[in-house]
Amino acid sequence: MSLKIRPARPGEAPLVLGLVRELAAYEHLEREVEATDALIDAALFGERPNTFCDFAEWAGEPVGLALGFLNFSTFRGRNGFYLEDLYVRPAHRGRGIGRAILAHLARKCVDNGWARLEWSVLDWNAPAIRFYQSCGAIVMPDWRICRLTGEALAAMAGPGETRRVSEFL
Repeated sequence: MSLKIRPARPGEAPLVLGLVRELAAYEHLEREVEATDALIDAALFGERPNTFCDFAEWAGEPVGLALGFLNFSTFRGRNGFYLEDLYVRPAHRGRGIGRAILAHLARKCVDNGWARLEWSVLDWNAPAIRFYQSCGAIVMPDWRICRLTGEALAAMAGPGETRRVSEFL
């Protein structure tokens, strides 16, 4: 096996975005991708980076990525790591690369004292769900993701000035 997992380096935003676009195509969400090389570069390598990316390389070729950020558990009183994207190119699946990436991230969590590693999975993606469960992950059936974005986010934000508490009651 010739697998190496390494952090993304400055100048590799196009590679990150390319793999993200491949993942979006797999999930039938290509229309959702608004990211640009510049945005990815700023998130990973800007003045105050808050996003982290690791590549999986097989025989020196990038074949997958893990991209995420720190979150915080109030119940645990510590940070955790939220895995936004885990992707292995289809031709390289079944070689243990996804499991190796998760093990790498789990080790990073343990080494940094982070309370947990978590992520979301689309409910129709049965192969991914089976894979995650085979790694020991628990699919949280009682939790649902809530999201504000686009017009709904702008409407919730309201006008640019500070709003009074009475407006929310």
